[in-house]
Formats: sequence, C-alpha cells, structure tokens
Amino acid sequence: MKKNISLLILSIGIVGCASPAYNYQAVPKNISKPPIGSVNKAFVGDQMLEQGIVVDREVLNVPENIKISFAYSLTSGIYLKTGQNEKGQYFQSFNTVSGGGMVQKNPLADPFKVVMLDNESKLCVVTVFNAKNCTDKHQATMKTVAIASDNSFQQTLIYSGKFGNKINVGYREFSSNQARPAFNNDVEYDLSQSKQIGYKGALLEVIEATNQDITYKVLKNFNKVD
Repeated sequence: MKKNISLLILSIGIVGCASPAYNYQAVPKNISKPPIGSVNKAFVGDQMLEQGIVVDREVLNVPENIKISFAYSLTSGIYLKTGQNEKGQYFQSFNTVSGGGMVQKNPLADPFKVVMLDNESKLCVVTVFNAKNCTDKHQATMKTVAIASDNSFQQTLIYSGKFGNKINVGYREFSSNQARPAFNNDVEYDLSQSKQIGYKGALLEVIEATNQDITYKVLKNFNKVD
C-alpha cells in the first residue's frame, strides 16, 4: 500500500509522452575582432585582438532553480540543445560546459534522459520511459552562446602594461577552450623605435599607452577570415 501511494505521488506532473530528438547540429563560425581599421581601447588584462573559430550553440537558459514536479527539478544554468521535432525542443540533462545546469531527481523517481521545452512553452523532464513531467511556471528562454568544441580555436593578444617607453603584450592560444601553454609568449615592444607592433601576422598601431590602458588601431589581424 505504501509503495502504491509513493508511485501515485510521483506520477503527479506527468502530462504525456515524448520521444527525444538528437538532430541538432551546431554552427561553427570564424571570428575576427575588433574590425580592421577600428580604433579601440583596452585595459591591462584585456584582449586587444581575437581571431579564431568558435561554435555557436542554441541553449536553454534557466535563470533560477526550477521545481518541475515532486520528482524533478532543474538547477540554474544553460542546457545544450540536442534536437527538435514536432513536439518541441530537447536539451542535455547534464551539462559540463561553464555555467551549465543539470536535472536533479527524487530517489524514487524514474531515471531521466533529457530536458524538453514543448510547443506550449512548458518546461519538462523526459524520463527513460519517454514520460514527461512538466511545468508552465518558469522563466527559461532560448539563446545562442559560443561553446568550445573539438574544432574551436582562438588566438589573442592581451595588454600587460607599460614600463617606461616599452609596452608588454601577451600572446595566447586556445584550442577547444583549453590553453596551449607551449604556444604562449610575452613580448616587449619599444615605442621609441616604432608605434606599430606586430605578432604572427597581426599588426597594431599604438596611439597612446599608459600602465593602465592602451589606445590602438587595428591594421591587420592574425590571418584572413573568409
């Protein structure tokens, strides 16, 4: 009898069935900023130049913890999209990316497999038996964010300050959001010799520099982005 009561309680919130889709493909894109010809200001520790490939991912943004039902809740964070079909959009239930959220469940509840935003804007947890537990009391929204992936790559120049008439600039590389220390370098430039500074094809013209910030014009980036 006690077991039956528990099963009845856990069934509250189940509003139907859903078969998750896994047909989503993220879109890689080239980035190059700031634009060539632009005049910009950076403070110590800021990126002066950025070039590379990032992957734009659609995600579900959950701004605060949400109780879906007695059985399931979602922690705040982003949930990576996995697919979409005629019933709604589907997202990972456990997200290892920075700022990712996750599903939490009652010990007696069925195992879960995905998060769902259905066509009626209800937020759901879908179990391994394709049963939906949903709520319409949420503030979750869709957005697009840049996520590291196997083919993401970035090159950056970082301002490190001025000492006398010399400035220090750091070069950093990142692959799949992981630093590549073997390729990092810190370079010193003497502005009394030239107001133009370059590294790995990038070329900047220094307009003004202090130990706190630098104003510069972008002449070339690391390489051409198609």
